[in-house]
Amino acid sequence: MRNEAWITVNCSINGAPFRFTASPATPLAELLRGQGLLSVKQGCNVGECGACTVLVDGVAIDSCLYLAAWVEGKAIRTVEGESIGGQLSAVQHAYTRSGAVQCGFCTPGLIMATTALLAKPHTQPFTVLEIRQGLAGNLCRCTGYQMIVETVQACDRPQE
Repeated sequence: MRNEAWITVNCSINGAPFRFTASPATPLAELLRGQGLLSVKQGCNVGECGACTVLVDGVAIDSCLYLAAWVEGKAIRTVEGESIGGQLSAVQHAYTRSGAVQCGFCTPGLIMATTALLAKPHTQPFTVLEIRQGLAGNLCRCTGYQMIVETVQACDRPQE
């Protein structure tokens, strides 16, 4: 059995400072779930399904593939951090209103991928192809994706 050196990392999770000590091989998804952030789903654990998608410095990543050691000094956001003062974010509200939420397993990852996509600078609404490309790594077995695309379109407000 190897003796691993543990590391200490400082970051923020959903706006709050966070310090942890972990093995350098600990996936971010495992760390987040261990902190009670259960929106981070453990689906495939190989970066294929997107159920574990979180934002790291505003970029959507598969947290099952991203090592916790890599978040030093970074800001992590999960679905739990999207609600402010008990109010759903515009993206969360759109997903619940549209019927794009089916079983719900993929929904947190899709919400975070949608949030990252919509934050990208753009002056025209995203096309269906751009939306599909922006969410490409997030699998859903229930919806057939059309409701998801329509939900993103409903949230899309080009930035002037």
